[in-house]
Amino acid sequence: MGMRLATFRGLWGRGHTGTRAQEGISSPLPPGAPGAARRCLASASPPGAAATMFSCVKPYEDQNYSALKRACLRRKVLFEDPHFPATDDSLYYKSTPGPTVRWKRPKDICEDPHLFVDGISSHDLHQGQVGNCWFVAACSSLASRESLWQKVIPDWKEQEWDPEKPNAYAGIFHFHFWRFGEWVDVVIDDRLPTVNNQLIYCHSNSRNEFWCALVEKAYAKLAGCYQALDGGNTADALVDFTGGVSEPIDLTEGDFANDEAKRNQLFERMLKVHSRGGLISASIKAVTAADMEARLACGLVKGHAYAVTDVRKVRLGHGLLAFFKSEKLDMIRLRNPWGEREWNGPWSDTSEEWQKVSKSEREKMGVTVQDDGEFWMTFEDVCRYFTDIIQCRLLNTSYLSIHKTWEEARLRGAWTRHEDPLQNRSGGCINHKNTFFQNPQYIFDVKKPEDEVLICIQQRPKQSTRRDGKGENLAIGFDIYKVEENRQYRMHSLQHRAASSIYINSRSVFLRTEQPEGRYVIIPTTFEPGHTGEFLLRVFTDVPSDCRELRLDEPPRSCWSSLCGYPQQVTQVHVLRAAGLKDSPTGADSYVIIKCEGDKVRSAVRRGTSTPEYDVKGVFYRKKPSQPITVQIWNHRVLKDEFLGQVHLKANPDNLQALHTLHLRDRSSQQPSDLPGTVAVCILSSASLTAV
Repeated sequence: MGMRLATFRGLWGRGHTGTRAQEGISSPLPPGAPGAARRCLASASPPGAAATMFSCVKPYEDQNYSALKRACLRRKVLFEDPHFPATDDSLYYKSTPGPTVRWKRPKDICEDPHLFVDGISSHDLHQGQVGNCWFVAACSSLASRESLWQKVIPDWKEQEWDPEKPNAYAGIFHFHFWRFGEWVDVVIDDRLPTVNNQLIYCHSNSRNEFWCALVEKAYAKLAGCYQALDGGNTADALVDFTGGVSEPIDLTEGDFANDEAKRNQLFERMLKVHSRGGLISASIKAVTAADMEARLACGLVKGHAYAVTDVRKVRLGHGLLAFFKSEKLDMIRLRNPWGEREWNGPWSDTSEEWQKVSKSEREKMGVTVQDDGEFWMTFEDVCRYFTDIIQCRLLNTSYLSIHKTWEEARLRGAWTRHEDPLQNRSGGCINHKNTFFQNPQYIFDVKKPEDEVLICIQQRPKQSTRRDGKGENLAIGFDIYKVEENRQYRMHSLQHRAASSIYINSRSVFLRTEQPEGRYVIIPTTFEPGHTGEFLLRVFTDVPSDCRELRLDEPPRSCWSSLCGYPQQVTQVHVLRAAGLKDSPTGADSYVIIKCEGDKVRSAVRRGTSTPEYDVKGVFYRKKPSQPITVQIWNHRVLKDEFLGQVHLKANPDNLQALHTLHLRDRSSQQPSDLPGTVAVCILSSASLTAV
């Protein structure tokens, strides 16, 4: 079945359409010094954080913060960033009429500027005149995680204004963001865009607090200009703040409002993500432009990103009764980036439902009755009114953690064009069957009987410029195929598709899937063939997956090939099942071995059955096609395994019968006799080594 395009669903600030493709779905969905050396910094990591104990930070555009600051202090001047000047080029990628913008330093906006006033809080931020509620929502989530914001805002005490040392201020700041597989250090000056002496973009409750405005400026520099932040994706900002992976969840498509079991399972996952330092956001999709930021009767706003600031089970009742009762309610706390307009339904700030909760429990939850944009909802109501949730998981890869650790494989790749089909790497999705296998291919192993596999593909972010316009994403996705246990070369024909991501013009695509033991190939693609770009592939498994790129199409020729021979034929053997095996009271604990010219493939043990389903494949590049391939079945025993029978396969290319059901025989070389049982085998052979 082909892939179809539909509408992009992200957490957007303004109306912004895109494309999303998913198999079987076609319904519309809304939406320093040059050459400065790299420096390594110890990073504070929360429990379960994806960061390792030390992470390298690369200076963005070779600007070294410390060297630049020292130079400014020595010359007694305030820093002016030549890479992001105080001009319209830093505001817009296309001309936008409006009031005259004046760039001012914080000392010209207020008398006593600070990075932080009374600490940092998710209540600090307010969205400005650019449609970037998605970014403000991500900042609100970030502000609730000390270990995370201290990574994004490094050396914050050193960067803070010091009234006692005014000569130590140089008008320069720096911030860290995770971009395309590495942490980058972005340097900015402190000139901020204003109209009538008011900040026009992200600003704080306190007129003299500037952390959010400065973080936003650094982020706008990465994007190319402020206007490029108009209409964006919360998932991208969450990843850029953490180095984690974002998982989008469609609440409507999954029918979580009506399926209690799925809802409970999702809440437990969100509770785990939140408790392990992850960030979460929610939104209500807007189908039309008129829907964008439309307020519903319940007080919620469409097409608008809300930060999830708490996830918890709330104990109902008062006093000892509450302690002994087991009744708990799944609750979520959310915040509107506008700092006002709240949910007015059950469990809203002034609702009578709060009488069911003790005063101590309410204090522990931080319940307030202010219109501060923060409110509580039951998770059931969240699933009823919201349409999309984004979870940014911090995947822990540290062996020093007490929490579950993941093994991460990280590989960079590219879609590139070439006249030669065997060298072309831009084949498009499965809709384009003639070119699909010309895409990059990556192989990995699942080594447990079953394992949860997390896969994320991210395309290199594109900057917005006046010449090129807004940096648009390609529609991308990937398929996963279960392949032969011994595959070493690229796929050239379709095999069993084990999983498939959505196809979407998002910067990153994520998939969580459970897969049985075996070998798999990931094929990342653009939706249409011929599109080029760079990507980062991240694969997380419980045990090392040995993930690597498949570069060769067939066994390489060498100076020894003329002496030792070169394969003349490729054969794929697929052992499906056996029947009528020699039985025991508990059934056979059998496995299959496929042998060919010294190479062999072995299946997992299928326990307690005389009719096992093996579903094991091997691929063999044969120098001596006249020699048969042997398929043996063995019974697993504690001391010594028992031979149950074998078959020999000639596997000629001219044998057109795909499925063979063959009687098992003994190992006699003269006159082999039949043994109990049959084995079902599919065989595919070709003289072309790039046929399988």
